[in-house]
Amino acid sequence: MKLQSKTFYLSCLTILLLAMMSCSKEPGTGGNSTIYGKVYVRDYNSTFTLLEDEYYGQDVDVFLIYGDDRSYSDHVRTSYDGSYEFKYLRPGNYHVYCYSSDSTLQSHALLPIISDVTIDKKNQEVEVTTIEILK
Repeated sequence: MKLQSKTFYLSCLTILLLAMMSCSKEPGTGGNSTIYGKVYVRDYNSTFTLLEDEYYGQDVDVFLIYGDDRSYSDHVRTSYDGSYEFKYLRPGNYHVYCYSSDSTLQSHALLPIISDVTIDKKNQEVEVTTIEILK
């Protein structure tokens, strides 16, 4: 009876370990990686014919989508120097975006400026190319 009990427990332990190893974690929070970058603003007149100013955007909303999610998963506002940071992320694919004005004046809608980012391994810091938006 003891042999059957040991065999049963070893089988259960093996199945549990295999199940845990086969589970892949999706992109999102719970890791130790970071995505960071800056937002740069080109400020035009109302007809987009004259560039009035250029600067790193303060207090600009930056959004992050985890993997294939349909809507944003997290968002932050930029600091005084236009920088932002998303911490505690797991490896995977992400989309970072900000909204920009439409310089063609075809629409009053805002246009997303999207950067795709991949975190390949744990404890990685990934810098996003500066996102340029129009105002």
